[in-house]
Amino acid sequence: MSVDARGGVATVERGESKGAGPQVSWRPPPMRAVVARCVQVVGLFDAVTSVLPSWHHRMAALAHLMPTAGMVTARAATGVVGLLLVYLGAGLRRGKRRAWQLTTVLCALSVVLHLARATPGPALIAAVLLGVLLVERDRFCARGDQRNRWQALGVCAGFLGAGFVLGFVEVALRARELTDPAGPMRWAEHVALGMIGISGPLHFERAVTTTTVDLTTGAFGLLAFVAGAVVLLRPGTRRARWETGDEPQVRALLDRRGDGDSLGYFALRPDKSFIWAPSRRAAVAYRVVNGVSLASGDPLGIPSAWPEAITAWLADCAAHGWTPAVLACGTAGGTAYRRFGLDAIELGDEAVLDVPGFSLQGRSMRTVRQAVGRVRRAGYACQVVRQRDLDDATLAEARHCAVAYRQGTVERGFSMALSRFGDPADGDCLLVLCRDGDGRLRGLLQFVPWGTDGLSLDLMRGDRTAENGLTELMIVSAVEAAGELGVRRISLNFAVLRSVLARAEQLGAGPVVRIWARLLRAMSGLCQIETLYRANAKYQPDWQPRFLCFPAGRDLPRIAVAALSAEAFLPSGRRRLAEPDPCA
Repeated sequence: MSVDARGGVATVERGESKGAGPQVSWRPPPMRAVVARCVQVVGLFDAVTSVLPSWHHRMAALAHLMPTAGMVTARAATGVVGLLLVYLGAGLRRGKRRAWQLTTVLCALSVVLHLARATPGPALIAAVLLGVLLVERDRFCARGDQRNRWQALGVCAGFLGAGFVLGFVEVALRARELTDPAGPMRWAEHVALGMIGISGPLHFERAVTTTTVDLTTGAFGLLAFVAGAVVLLRPGTRRARWETGDEPQVRALLDRRGDGDSLGYFALRPDKSFIWAPSRRAAVAYRVVNGVSLASGDPLGIPSAWPEAITAWLADCAAHGWTPAVLACGTAGGTAYRRFGLDAIELGDEAVLDVPGFSLQGRSMRTVRQAVGRVRRAGYACQVVRQRDLDDATLAEARHCAVAYRQGTVERGFSMALSRFGDPADGDCLLVLCRDGDGRLRGLLQFVPWGTDGLSLDLMRGDRTAENGLTELMIVSAVEAAGELGVRRISLNFAVLRSVLARAEQLGAGPVVRIWARLLRAMSGLCQIETLYRANAKYQPDWQPRFLCFPAGRDLPRIAVAALSAEAFLPSGRRRLAEPDPCA
């Protein structure tokens, strides 16, 4: 079946796979990708040929029709048009309507420029490509960000204005070198024509002066149009917002169907939006970052309704030309997304504790057992309580602790963090408050609900001057109190690429795995990759894989940048509304 979403087309095909039931695949129209690649090839050809030596007999043939300066200008403009076509190919592949409009104009301009250069062969190729673009125009309907249009005009006008003023001042300073007297109006005419690559009416005594003025005006004119095109085609975004009724419906889905994914509660972050299935029985939580629609975790709701929600989400991506990606989904969610044509790679593993089977006994738990005993002998004790049961004074103290013990000024997280503390709507969150012998609060943990019988670790704060073993005591205290609270499983931290480190420790590990593990250990100083793995592994958890889903390998760099921006490891590149401190 096909899903049309007001300007975007997602192609969904169903087929039968042996033993797997109906398979679904989503992909952009193949012809669109072919057109985009052809545009890039033609653009690259134009850029290369513009710097190759010209045949003198061709220039001589046009000498009586066009001045030499015009042919040189056409040569330079051809190179610029070629580079812009290469850049526009990426927008065409995503179905951007504005990319199609600019490409159509540039192809028509390319025909004229090639004729001016006496190269009819490339002119014919550009004309054929122009015809293909006109025939296939209905395939490029993705809407752009309306704000980009005005920003592009502002950038273009700014560079044009700066170039005009600078060129005018330069001509005024060199007015004594003019061969013929001229007034300010002629100066302005010369500068304006120079900014579009046409020789003006002024002539200077020295050729180097003429070249300098032409380079100044031409460079600013070229920069203005190139910068305007880049801003116009900049990936669009969507400000995260909840529609009326979204929050209660999401909470209802989590109450009824939240047992499957430990990350489900994190969909309630205020920087996520929701795409709902028509039946409202399932939804995809996502955020748009730099042209990537980044979903996180498994879809919410009833698994049988997931395909409807995923179809709606992909149709929304197609309508806006966004790249779909899913960060940290589980096996069930990854399987559902893969049926829509998204590829999947293992991102890491989530550590999950089985509460009934957890014990501090045994040699494998000796490190944890000793750390807990040492801290308890030092007088530390933990209080395990639901947030709604805390009095105002204790909750305010915990808020202060969460801010004071945070490392850095940025609250990181997107897929596996709530990024707020003490919100009245999160009364079901479980807090572990650890105090020393003097009653001072030295550390805290916050767990969010995971269905009806689980908890998922959200926040971990500790005083670095506290006794060694503080974290172990808080986690063990949470497990010990879990039975009385009806909790049977607790999700701890996420370990990136844990399987690589684990396989490297096994007997007979190959050289590729060991080299890859050494690289991860070298990166651990910046990203704490191995540190998180070791910190989780000592509790002997069950490891559950998490996956990254993406359309194609060429999209991975953009998706990686978007994911790091969403997790606050990189600036988002967009100015956002000021948000209150998550712990205020």
